Amino acid sequence: MTTPTDRPPALAARGVRIRHEGGEDWTPDGVSFELAAGEVLLVLGPSGCGKSTLALALNGLVPHAVPATMEGSVVVGGVATADARVAELAQRVGMVFQDPDAQLVTATVLDEVCFGPENLLVEAAEVTARAELALRAVGLWERRGDNPDILSGGAKQRLAIACALALDVPVLVLDEPTANLDPAGVEEVYDVLRSLVADGRHSIVLVEHNLDAAIELVDTVAVLDGAGRLVTVGPAQTVLRERAPELLALGVWLPAATLAALRLRDAGVVIDPLPLTPVELTDALDRLDTLPALPALPSLPALPSTPEPPPPPAVRVRNLTLTRGRRTVLHDVSLDIASGDFVAIVGANGAGKTTLVQAIAGVIRPPRGTIEVGGLDPARARAADLGEAVGFVFQNPEHQFVADTVTDELAFGLRRRRVPAAQIDDRVNRMLATLGLSGVGDAHPFLLSGGQKRRLSVGTALIAGAPVLVLDEPTFGQDRARATELLGMLAALNSAGTTVIIVTHDLQLVAEFASHVAVLADGRLRSFGRTSAVLADAPLLESTGLRVPPLARTFSALRAHPQWRSITRLADLPGAAVSA
Repeated sequence: MTTPTDRPPALAARGVRIRHEGGEDWTPDGVSFELAAGEVLLVLGPSGCGKSTLALALNGLVPHAVPATMEGSVVVGGVATADARVAELAQRVGMVFQDPDAQLVTATVLDEVCFGPENLLVEAAEVTARAELALRAVGLWERRGDNPDILSGGAKQRLAIACALALDVPVLVLDEPTANLDPAGVEEVYDVLRSLVADGRHSIVLVEHNLDAAIELVDTVAVLDGAGRLVTVGPAQTVLRERAPELLALGVWLPAATLAALRLRDAGVVIDPLPLTPVELTDALDRLDTLPALPALPSLPALPSTPEPPPPPAVRVRNLTLTRGRRTVLHDVSLDIASGDFVAIVGANGAGKTTLVQAIAGVIRPPRGTIEVGGLDPARARAADLGEAVGFVFQNPEHQFVADTVTDELAFGLRRRRVPAAQIDDRVNRMLATLGLSGVGDAHPFLLSGGQKRRLSVGTALIAGAPVLVLDEPTFGQDRARATELLGMLAALNSAGTTVIIVTHDLQLVAEFASHVAVLADGRLRSFGRTSAVLADAPLLESTGLRVPPLARTFSALRAHPQWRSITRLADLPGAAVSA
């Protein structure tokens, strides 16, 4: 991180208000900040507050390419975006979108990275050098000949970042750059960003939920409320420590160590200042002479004298091998998921996670006899029958939208099943309220914010009431309040008997909610078992591109309080829950 100087700002936003065409609300609404050369600015705010829209205004896409009305001004390197062409602004601001598919246009990875510099008329030798440097930085040089269409979601995100790096522009704007990346990939990206700002020539605007990864890079934080108004802008360390309860009430994400400390404060443990990293929380706890007693674990029911045979699994996978093109994505995968389990599928980008869950849900047809879900073989079952047995949520919400309004999207599956109209209306209205979408029932799904699209996609699966739910990155793009509500909903359904299977890169989420974890690596099942056992295997996690979750790192390193070393979840701590 660098110290801002008296030089003119690299970027300045003054009173920025944006209203999308056909919309009524201004989001953002009156946002001002300055970004110095070499500075990293983090924009925080709940879903739907206008963070992504603000990001689009910083390189002129709003209002020049995206239909919207903008008031106020954005000035980049002394040039007002309202007075410059997008092509000219592209030489000053690089953009990484929330959805990488929105910016990938060529037939190979290498061509994609070369595309931007070539359009800026950079010399051919320089284009090649930049492309190689950028692709090596994000770990994609060896796949430079691949078609971007066959990349995993995480690999596409890394490719989008490489495209921005190759432009070598003074300001880089990244909208959720690590949301689809495995923990090792997150570390690689932040290493690249750290090197970019080290020389003081490059500045970064970051929209990010993963504060555990970002906190040591960020200089300044700008916080928006739910209506898109600026709550505060100031030094990251000061804002996050001194205003953490206020930010929590807004529903934004905070570092895991900060959330743990807030919960412990409720239990009378004095931790001041609030920690922002696992190391800071570990050191603060080790300085305390005593800690309160941990909550008692629930007692396990006594085993029957004559054990009953186990029920058939909700999901059965046997010797599943799948190929895409010439590449084998899954190799001889076998596992049983019991009815009522909450299973997290984890692994590095490209490990085969999405392919596995799509095969389970019948989105892609597996070989006959390799998968059974609720007594059905997805390779043979009719789509309607399979839809009643398993609900599926895509990694990209837009891949599953079929209706013209949010209300009709939720009602679509129920109408096809001929559910009575009165029941449909009741279930749709309750789901809209649960998802926080009551105010946008008449909107087109494609016009929602990224977070709203994700909630709608989850709602379309939940409303059908299938006994097995499969969700690919269900919390992607969600603020803390909405993610907590969504996971609480899944946990309640799971407690009532629904089998839940999620793909996620958030291992702290896994620790908090999953009963079991399946670890994939290079298309092979490396481990499957109880969450506590799998997440305690640090060598396994490291070797598969994963990392020990933040709270487990915090408490396993304690020296003065060994009785707390096994803590991995916020729920394990004394004190009240810290959900917004």
